[in-house]
Amino acid sequence: MYDVAAVRKRFPALNEGAAHFDGPGGTQVPDTVADAVAETLRSAVANRGSRTAAERRADDIVLQARHAMADLLGAVPSGIVFGRSMTQLTYDLARTLAKQWGPGDEVIVTRLDHDANIRPWVHAAESRGATIRWAPFDRDTGELPIEAITALLSEHTRLVAVPAASNLLGTRPDVPTIATHVHAAGALLYVDGVHLTPHAPVDITTLSADFYACSPYKFLGPHLGVLAASPALLETIHPDKLLPATDAVPERFEHGTLPYELLAGTTAAVEFLAKLVPGDGPRRDRLTRSMTELEHHEQSMLDRLELGLSNIPAVHPHGSPTRKRTPTTLFSIDDIPPTKAHEFLATRAVNAPAGHFYALECSRWLGLGDTGAIRAGIAPYTDESDVDRLLKAITELAT
Repeated sequence: MYDVAAVRKRFPALNEGAAHFDGPGGTQVPDTVADAVAETLRSAVANRGSRTAAERRADDIVLQARHAMADLLGAVPSGIVFGRSMTQLTYDLARTLAKQWGPGDEVIVTRLDHDANIRPWVHAAESRGATIRWAPFDRDTGELPIEAITALLSEHTRLVAVPAASNLLGTRPDVPTIATHVHAAGALLYVDGVHLTPHAPVDITTLSADFYACSPYKFLGPHLGVLAASPALLETIHPDKLLPATDAVPERFEHGTLPYELLAGTTAAVEFLAKLVPGDGPRRDRLTRSMTELEHHEQSMLDRLELGLSNIPAVHPHGSPTRKRTPTTLFSIDDIPPTKAHEFLATRAVNAPAGHFYALECSRWLGLGDTGAIRAGIAPYTDESDVDRLLKAITELAT
């Protein structure tokens, strides 16, 4: 059983008293993550090696982080690549893959995605004279129909980029079915998993994703980016790198010395997630169990929030609340600019920001332009009192 009260005690930031609905932009961190980062910074570390204690410590930190992320994503450790951010990793991979593209080749992106899974592909395609094809989504439901992708696929398609979940609407496309069609066309599938990974069990094999990217700071960890793929696929890709740097996978994709303290924090975040509910067994099994229970808890908080919002006449949600999605809601309030709502909620110690949140194409497609709307996201530490505070503040603002 999920014990949110026990979970909340592990987050020092909650002592400041705010109700946090800003998790989609970055969660607060539990004490063990902060401790892991601090302990690494206080310890002797060096470039990875096997001779000194500092070298061995650095090597162990990296290997532990690869194993942790592999357990979280259903991947293998040698297929885990670390980078400064998901955006940086996507740009790096896009530039590398584009070396094989040219005029006549096509890349498919969606209007539903965060710009980090759009612009790198647009820029890479343009640099090689390849064509970008845009897949629309249903404005009323927020759904990405399979037909939106299949209608664009052809023998010229080289890569399709889709979100596992929309960071603006929470919509969860049917990635495995999309993958079947993409692979039948002979193309690669790049999945933005930034907004799905914090909220549900993930298995990149089940998703059939060739590449899956996510960000630990969205699931209780430090600021970092992670890319998961099969080692065999990574072996076929050759990024630009420094001459002395290793050509081994996955290190060939990691430029410079890795941030050991952030990797230690990432491992601690995965361990924390694995212990959200009691139970024994391999970490992968514990993670699946914990993330399943977390998904149920967050859905109950989202149901409470959306029921309350439906009772406020001036509030208008975007996307369908009946569709399966992450615990995220986007809404507007009659005659109140989103930025003004954000400012008002802040005076009530409710952190629910407004904007397009870098899902610019999505916001524009919804008719919200570059202004966007108010986004409220549920996190592992969200409880009923948080939801009720948000609803009380919105009622006060909207009436």
